[in-house]
Amino acid sequence: MTHIAVLGSTNMDLVTYVMKAPQRGETVTGREFCTIPGGKGANQAIAAARAGATVSMIGAVGNDSFGLRLRDTLEHSGVDTDFLRTVEGPSGTAHIVVDDEGGNSIVVIPGANGTVDHLSPGDEGLITSADTLLLQLEIPLAAVVAGAEAARRHGVRTVLTPSPVQPLPPELLAVTDLLVPNQYEAITLTGRTDPREAATALLELVPEVVVTLGATGSLYLARGVDPLVVPAPRVTAVDTTGAGDTFVGTLAVALAEEKPVHEALSWAAAAAAISVQRAGASVSMPYRPEIDARYTA
Repeated sequence: MTHIAVLGSTNMDLVTYVMKAPQRGETVTGREFCTIPGGKGANQAIAAARAGATVSMIGAVGNDSFGLRLRDTLEHSGVDTDFLRTVEGPSGTAHIVVDDEGGNSIVVIPGANGTVDHLSPGDEGLITSADTLLLQLEIPLAAVVAGAEAARRHGVRTVLTPSPVQPLPPELLAVTDLLVPNQYEAITLTGRTDPREAATALLELVPEVVVTLGATGSLYLARGVDPLVVPAPRVTAVDTTGAGDTFVGTLAVALAEEKPVHEALSWAAAAAAISVQRAGASVSMPYRPEIDARYTA
């Protein structure tokens, strides 16, 4: 079975649902509030596990009630948490506002994630055992670089989601195999306003790029091959939180299983389409039979 390692964040999502998100200085009345386990690392781990991979999570939670729930949620989804550390202090939180169109705005408080600034004993061995290492930017950059370098030393494929978006150091780009920004992140990283031009610029830095385009689908570029645009299924979105992580986690499984790129992207798009029709991030992620049933070549 495919083995995916995830080095990244765990957060408790504090989600407020409103008709329209408030403007600066404005107060609005929400209709619902809930707490949902999330974080980009945990989300991608859960998505990959539900898509059929063996998944291991490297990161940290706090010694609070959120930390207990985050660990339990990962384990319930089939994610191995032996390398998920518990540290003094609060777990990470994400404060999310979701409007009636399914759009969201998010503020992340790192909490325990901020302590993941290096690889701990055993982490590199776990990475070595994996087929793919998933990385994001909700933990300190030093750990992301260290994880990617460890993966490169052992021939493990690295997939980086550059979110929250920030300048990517050359040493990280040099050990990134596949970069998966969304449209906003691709434009921010390159200064190019056209997604295809942004992807082309990123391809000068890494061997493969997938730019996610929301409801439009995704754009794939690799050196020496023609660009590939894969549409997304048409659905009515309820909550887009976690859709990108669903896409990345599922895509990593498909590529590790050596599915053709077009099929892998379509399969991941099917998973993301299912997730946006449900509220929440990790709780919205589909299991493999659901993805297979929704997937169309």
